[in-house]
Amino acid sequence: MVYKNFKDKKLSALGFGCMRFPTIDGDNAKIDEAQAAAMIDHAYKNGVNYFDTAYGYHGGTSEAFIGKTLAKYPRDSYYLATKFPGYDVTKHENVAATFEEQLKNCGVDYFDFYLCHTLSEVNAKWYLDPQYGLLEYLKEQKENGRIRHLGVSAHCTHDTFKKFLEMYGDALDFAMLQLNYIDYDFQGAKIKIEMLKERGLPVWVMEPLRGGRIANVQDEEAAKFEAMRPGKNAPSWGFNFVRSIPEVTMILSGMSTMEQVCDNLRIFSEDEPLTQEEFETVREMAKVMVSKVTLPCTFCQYCVPLCPQGLNIPYLLELYNEHMFTLSISKMAFLAPMALRALPEEKHPKGCIGCRKCEPACPQYIEIARAMKDFDAKLNPPS
Repeated sequence: MVYKNFKDKKLSALGFGCMRFPTIDGDNAKIDEAQAAAMIDHAYKNGVNYFDTAYGYHGGTSEAFIGKTLAKYPRDSYYLATKFPGYDVTKHENVAATFEEQLKNCGVDYFDFYLCHTLSEVNAKWYLDPQYGLLEYLKEQKENGRIRHLGVSAHCTHDTFKKFLEMYGDALDFAMLQLNYIDYDFQGAKIKIEMLKERGLPVWVMEPLRGGRIANVQDEEAAKFEAMRPGKNAPSWGFNFVRSIPEVTMILSGMSTMEQVCDNLRIFSEDEPLTQEEFETVREMAKVMVSKVTLPCTFCQYCVPLCPQGLNIPYLLELYNEHMFTLSISKMAFLAPMALRALPEEKHPKGCIGCRKCEPACPQYIEIARAMKDFDAKLNPPS
């Protein structure tokens, strides 16, 4: 196992994400505890020392399960991370009670790592509102040693991320980003990395394989990988891409089978960063993958003044592209719907009246009205 230095700790470069355990009868709230415990034990015995859960994972059962499973091991032999459920305003109204509940769930006296969960345009107003006292409470828990290191996991725009860092930055020790060779450019993760670098904050990685898209590449993509490094499978390219970014310390993988655990342990048994040439080649491959299912909006803004409904068309097209790409690899696409919840309903794609006044101004010749109609149909499929 490769380890990374973080302050006075040596963290396994591979962290075990506790969101995708095997389940019983397809019920996400019913973890197959025998299988999942065997996976955790195998990972632990082979050097994984970082385990990442959250209040809402597996219908609220993940914290208790991982706490029970790790209890057989010395507390100082592993690092446990969980997250404040900031997507729920009722938790902001009961910060202390929520934190105490999480400690009880996990059966521990402190958390090695604690994150503000799923920062987005929907919940930023709660995170940034001093009336809830979240930041002060988290600082207090750090001073008391019940939180050893504080971070944030972010699914938000750069502007929202900047505001959060300005308020919480001095208290933070790290930040978690959705980072992989698709989202390095597609979701602008590269810019967020630079923002963190300016503050001296290391990067934790979620979704390094982009929900499996990067683990199951097309034949054309596989052939390019094979030509560069024969014998290396698709997941290894995904993991090694993010391992090649200097600011990255921790890479989380939500493993669902023992086979995945074993393959990941093999990949992380040695350090294999990409060369600069390989890194740039993979970036270009990613752009081609995205272009096959997305629209070529360049954010020129020429369309915006022409919309009689006052829609932020470039932003809606950005969300449309995210939604379409995610649907191309998974039935679960949550980022775009979550972001839209922060907008008034009349500013959603359904606000488009199909007048097409915006389209003559588009240098990319995008059929904007058709895209808005399709986006709305994808968001609100007939029951």
